[in-house]
Amino acid sequence: MWIIDETDFNKDNIINNGNKFLIGNGFIGYRGTLEEFGKKELVAVNLPGVYDKYQDKWKESVNAPNPFFTQVIYNDKILNPLINKPVNHYQSLDISCGVFSRITAFKIDDATITLKSERFVSLKNIHLLSMKYEVISDMDITITLETGIDLNIWDINGPHLKEFQIINNKDCITAYTSTLEKQIPIVVSEATVFSEDLPENFIGNIRKINVRLKKDQSFYFYKYAYINHHEEDLINKAEKFLSEIVPLGYDHLFNENKNEWQKRWDISDVIIKGDDYAQLALRYSIYHLLILSQRHTDKVSIPARGISGQTYKGAVFWDTEMFMLPFYLNTDLITAKNLIKYRINTLEGARIKAKEYGYRGAFYAWESQENGMDACTHFNVTDVLTHRPMRTYFRDKQIHISADITYAIYQTYLRTKDISLIINGGAEVILECARFYLSYGYLKLDNNRFVLPDVTGPDEYHERVNNNAFTNRMVKETFKIALLILSLLKDKYPDYYENLLKSLNYAEDYEKIKYAYEHIYLQEPNEDKVIEQFDGYFRLEDVSIDILKKRLLHPNEYWGGENGVASHTQVIKQADVVTMLYLFKDDYNEEIRKANWHYYEQRTEHGSSLSACMYALVACLNNNPDWAYPFFMKSATIDMHGGSKQYAGDIYIGGTHPASSGGAYMTAIYGFAGISIYEDKIIVKPNLPKNWQGMTFKIIHDDHIMQIEINDGNVYMRRCNND
Repeated sequence: MWIIDETDFNKDNIINNGNKFLIGNGFIGYRGTLEEFGKKELVAVNLPGVYDKYQDKWKESVNAPNPFFTQVIYNDKILNPLINKPVNHYQSLDISCGVFSRITAFKIDDATITLKSERFVSLKNIHLLSMKYEVISDMDITITLETGIDLNIWDINGPHLKEFQIINNKDCITAYTSTLEKQIPIVVSEATVFSEDLPENFIGNIRKINVRLKKDQSFYFYKYAYINHHEEDLINKAEKFLSEIVPLGYDHLFNENKNEWQKRWDISDVIIKGDDYAQLALRYSIYHLLILSQRHTDKVSIPARGISGQTYKGAVFWDTEMFMLPFYLNTDLITAKNLIKYRINTLEGARIKAKEYGYRGAFYAWESQENGMDACTHFNVTDVLTHRPMRTYFRDKQIHISADITYAIYQTYLRTKDISLIINGGAEVILECARFYLSYGYLKLDNNRFVLPDVTGPDEYHERVNNNAFTNRMVKETFKIALLILSLLKDKYPDYYENLLKSLNYAEDYEKIKYAYEHIYLQEPNEDKVIEQFDGYFRLEDVSIDILKKRLLHPNEYWGGENGVASHTQVIKQADVVTMLYLFKDDYNEEIRKANWHYYEQRTEHGSSLSACMYALVACLNNNPDWAYPFFMKSATIDMHGGSKQYAGDIYIGGTHPASSGGAYMTAIYGFAGISIYEDKIIVKPNLPKNWQGMTFKIIHDDHIMQIEINDGNVYMRRCNND
C-alpha cells in the first residue's frame, strides 16, 4: 500500500498527473510528467521561495529549466505518446521513497521499443535530482537519443528568467541565468553517464547520440542534476558538486535517498488496520507533507499549492499554520520551528502592510511571498461573463490571518517548550498582532462591546461582513495569548519584558488589550443552538446548493463577490463556524457542536479543499466517525483523483492541496484516534470508523517519541528511543 499508479495513457490526465506523481524535497518540486514532455504538458521544476514579476503581471514562484528532458527518435518518429500511440503504458509513484517510474512501449514500423525510467529528488541532498533511463528493442535497430536541459519553461505569468549562459562539455551541461526583477542567480547543471561510450554531439543545451540497439539488450544512462539559487559562484559550485556526486553512482545515491525516507516514515507513518484504501490515501497525504518539509531554511514556508507549480503565485497562506503545522508538531520539530521562524522573519512585511491600510501593529499578508510582502491583489478573479476583473477583499479584509499566526506560534511554544521562539521574535509578533486588532476594531459605547466590522472570514463567498464568529473568536484568543506571554515574560524574563515593552512603546496597549479581551463581542448560540456566522447571516436567503447551481450562467462563474450567486444567500464556501468549533472544542458542548454541524454542512458548497477536514473533525467530536469518514476520504484523496476545482473564474488554480493532506492527517490523529494534548499529558479517546479495527502511529511529545496503538478498543502507549 505504497504505490500510486496509472495504467494506459490518457492525454486528458496529463495535467492532473503532474500533481498526482509529483516528487520533491521542499527545495525543489518536480511535476509528474514524462521525460519527452515540454511546457505544453506543464512540465515544471518549481523553486519555492524564488519569486519574480514579469511586466505588470502577478509575481509568482519561478520554474527552473528541466534537466531530465529526454526523447528517443526512430525512423524520424519521436517516441512520444502524444505523437505515436503507445501499445502499453504504466507509470507509478512509490511514496515509500519518493521515486517516480514509467514503462512505455511503442510499435514503430516493425520494432517494439520500450522506454523505462525512474527518478527521484533527493531528501538527503536538497540540490540533487537523479534519473535512470533505459531503452529496449525487440529487434536490432538504430535510434537517436536526445537528452539535456530543456530551457522552454512553462510559466503562468512569465517569462521570469534572462537569457541563459550555456556551458557544455563531456562531463556536464550547465544552464546559468537570473530572474528578471531582482536578478536572483539560478543554476541547473546535469551530468549524464551512458552504458556505452559513444560519440556525443552537443547542440547547445542538448546532447545528441546515435545508439545501435541489439535485440532485447538494453541501453541505459544515469543522469545527475544539481539545482541551486541565491548563491554566488554557482557555476563552479555546480561543476564541483557533480564531480563529487557522479563517482558515487546511482545505486548509492538511490539508497541514501531511500534510507532518508525510511527515517521520515518511521515517525510519520500512520498504520490503519482494516481499510486498505484509506491506508493508501492517508499515506499519500503524509507523502505530500514530507516532500514539503522545510528542514533546510527558515526563510521559506510552504505555499498553498506546495511545490507543484505557480498556482496561487507560490504564496504562503493561513493553510500552513492551521492545516499543516499540526503534522510537523507531531513528527518534525525542525520544520515546525522553521515555519514559525518564517513568520517571525517576515514581521516587518506585516508591519508595512498594516501601515499601508492605516493601522498599527502587524497585519500579515494573505498571500505571503519574500519578506512577507502581500502578493494578493485587489482583483483576484475575472468575471467569466464580462471578462472584467472583479474587486475582491481577500487582501484587506481577511484579518484573521494575524490571529492564525499568533495561534500557531503559541501552540508551537506549548508543544516544544522552546522559549527561544518567544524571546527571539515570537513575543514581538504576538504583541504586534494584538496591537493590529486594537487598531482595527473599536469599542461600541452604547453596549460596551469591542467589535470587528467589515471583515471576511474563512467563508470567502461573504465579504465585508460584521463580527464574523470565527474571526472574533480568533482575535479574542490573540488578546489572551498576548496577555499570557506578557505574564510569562514578566515573571521569568523581567529584563527582556521591560526592554520589549519599552522598545514597542506598549504600556498603554497592554491595558487596552486587557479591556478588549474582556469585552470583545462573540456570537452566542440562538434558541436552536446555532451560532450566527456573522451579523445578519440568518436574514439572508436560505436556499439549497442545488438551486444555486441552476442559477449559474457559466460553469466557472465565481460564487462570491458583490453579485455572486451565493453572496446574498446562506450558502457558504467552506467551514467557518465549524472551524471555530474544532479549534475551541472545549468551549462548546456536544449539543451546540451537533446543531451547528447539521445547520452549516447542508449549506456548505465545499468550494475550498480546507473545508472537508473540519467537518470530519467536528463529526468525530460529535461521536459520529462514520459521518466523518467521507469527509476524511475527500481530503485524503483530493490529489489522487484530481477532482478538485481547476478554475476560479477563468484563473487556473490547479495543483496539489497540502492543506487538505494536512487535514486528512489531523482527522486521523485528532479525530479518529481522538488525541488531545494538554502540555504534560496525552489523552486518547478513540472514535474509529466502523471498518477500522485499529491504528498505530507515533508523535513527538515532551522531547520523547511516543508510539500509540489502538487495537480492538484498547489503547497502548509506549516511549520509543529518539535515535
